[in-house]
Amino acid sequence: MMCPYSKTEDGFEIQIGTNHLGHFALTGHLMPVLRKTKGSRLVVTSSLTHRTGNIDFTDFNWEKRKYRTSQAYADSKIANLYFTYELARKYKNDTSAPMITVSHPGWTSSELQRHSGIILFLNRFFAQRTELGTLPTLRAAIDPNAESGDYYGPSKFFEMRGHPVKVKSNKRSHDAQTARKLWELSEEFTGVTY
Repeated sequence: MMCPYSKTEDGFEIQIGTNHLGHFALTGHLMPVLRKTKGSRLVVTSSLTHRTGNIDFTDFNWEKRKYRTSQAYADSKIANLYFTYELARKYKNDTSAPMITVSHPGWTSSELQRHSGIILFLNRFFAQRTELGTLPTLRAAIDPNAESGDYYGPSKFFEMRGHPVKVKSNKRSHDAQTARKLWELSEEFTGVTY
C-alpha cells in the first residue's frame, strides 16, 4: 500500500501486480477446486481508496507518467472491484461456481500503512482497531444472505469505521466495458485463463 515505485518479478508495477494480477492468477488456479467445493466463497479485498482509482491502460505500469503511489494504490483497488464484478458476471449462471463477494476494511490501523507517515499520524484520530477492520471480510465470507457481487464495509463515519454492512462502490467500478478490458489484459499478462 502506497509503497515506493518498484516492479514485481514479472515486471509489473508493484501495487497492481500484487493487489490485482497476483490475485487474478491465484484465483484462476484455484477455480477448479472452488468449483468442486459445494458452498465455496471467494472474498476479494478492496479499499475505500477505489473511489479515486482510474486505471490508465496506456501506461499500466507507470513507465511514462510521474509515479504517484497513492494513485497506483487506488488503481489496484478499483481493479479488485472490476475483477469481482466481472467474475460474478461470468459465473452468474454456473451453479458450481463459488459465491464471489468483496469487502473493504475502512480505515483500519495496520502494517500496510508503513509507507505513509501522514496516514500513520492520522491513525490516532480516525483508524479503527484491526479486529474491527477484519469484520467486513468475515461477513462477506459467511453472511447467509450474501449474493455474488455483494460489497461489505464499515457502517459509520463515511465507511471508515464500524460494524460491517452492505455498501456501494463508485459508479466507475461498475463499468462492464472497462472490467472486460482489464480481464483480457490480466489474462494476457498472467497467462491464466478461466
